[in-house]
Amino acid sequence: MAQKPKKNTMISHGIAAQNRKGRFNYFIKETVEAGLVLKGAEVKSLRLGRAMITEAYAAERNGELWLFNSYIPEYQGGVLSRFDTRAPRKLLMHGKQIEKYLGAIAREGATLVPLDIHFNTRGVAKVTLGLGEGKKNVDKRHSIAERDWQRDKARLLRNKGKGDY
Repeated sequence: MAQKPKKNTMISHGIAAQNRKGRFNYFIKETVEAGLVLKGAEVKSLRLGRAMITEAYAAERNGELWLFNSYIPEYQGGVLSRFDTRAPRKLLMHGKQIEKYLGAIAREGATLVPLDIHFNTRGVAKVTLGLGEGKKNVDKRHSIAERDWQRDKARLLRNKGKGDY
C-alpha cells in the first residue's frame, strides 16, 4: 500500500502571525505595510505560522525603522544556520514614509504597533504597522461592552424566528 504524500502546511500567502491585542490596546489611526528583512531559515519558520508579535513594537535605530521583540522560532527542518529568535529585524519603507512616522512618534507620542505579518500574493513577507495611541482602561471597557453588544445583537437576530425570546 503506497503512502499518501504529506500535505504541505507551509503558508505561501496570507497571515503568518497576528497581534490581536493591538487593536484592543491602541486606537489605530493609520496603517502602513512595510517589508521585512529576514534570513532564509526565518522565512521558512514564518511560513509554518508559529511566530508571535503580541509584544513586538517598531522603533528607530540609526534613522531606520526596526521591529523589536518579535518572536520567530528556529526552523527545525535540518537547516544548519541558526538565528536569534528575538533579534531586531529591519523594516523596509521609503525614506519619506520613515520620516513621516518617526515624526508622528516624536510629536504626538504615538506608537508603531505591528498588527500582522503576512505573505503577499508574490510570496514576500510584509508587516502591517498601525500608528496607534494607547487606550485607557475606560476605553478598553467601552470596547468590551461594544463587542458584547454586537455579539448579543447577532444572537438575537439569529434566534428571532425560533420563539426563543
